[in-house]
Amino acid sequence: MWQAERFSRIRALLAKYSRVSMDRIIADLAVSRETVRRDLLELEALGELKRVHGGAVRVQAEAPIAERANTRIKYKRAIAKAAATLIESGQTLFLDAGSTTAVLAEELAMLSGLTIITNSFDVALNIQRASDESRGNQVFLLGGALGARLPATFGDATIAELHRYRADVALLSPVGVDISYGATSYDRQEAEIARAMVNNAAHTFILADYSKIGLCSRISYCSVGQIDNLITNKKAEENSVLSDLQSQLSLVTLV
Repeated sequence: MWQAERFSRIRALLAKYSRVSMDRIIADLAVSRETVRRDLLELEALGELKRVHGGAVRVQAEAPIAERANTRIKYKRAIAKAAATLIESGQTLFLDAGSTTAVLAEELAMLSGLTIITNSFDVALNIQRASDESRGNQVFLLGGALGARLPATFGDATIAELHRYRADVALLSPVGVDISYGATSYDRQEAEIARAMVNNAAHTFILADYSKIGLCSRISYCSVGQIDNLITNKKAEENSVLSDLQSQLSLVTLV
């Protein structure tokens, strides 16, 4: 079988299943393990997939936030409620831009004495709408360039301002969480903001609904060793990757 045909078959498998094992590819293509290994290396170099332990996952653009905001709402709300119970009055928090952190903002608005630093317009507005002055919460929206994909600020100016702060907890929502690459993002600018938040926070909580467990996007911004708590749904137990993550993480909260 010619390489071009093998590439086409591998792409078809990933398009159908999103994640395929090395053994499945070998059986489908009827070629050697070494041939598949080389093909996966080349396709990864082309940005078409990401190699993971035992196989490969499809790399694809993240859906627009307006679309993501209307998916798996029940699961995101459960994660947000669980994360809010772990926060104490008087803490300073980092929140990045995403559909899950926007839901989290509504839950945090019910607490008091928080200082919340974010680059997300949705996060800032949700806290302002749901909170009242008696709770004493403060929200700081980081300056910078307006992003093309999200209602949020990005770029060097945003990161420079972010470095002025130290937070007790960074609460971040990635595209995926993988045993090898940790929390990952599709967009470089989003990953840079999240990485800066991780580096300037005492603790990092990753909020990832069950569909994100085992997924790996293009850019890693938080290694498994830097995750203090992975908050996800009990439905994630159906994914074998979760047990691998539990063996490496200090804490996994299932809701």
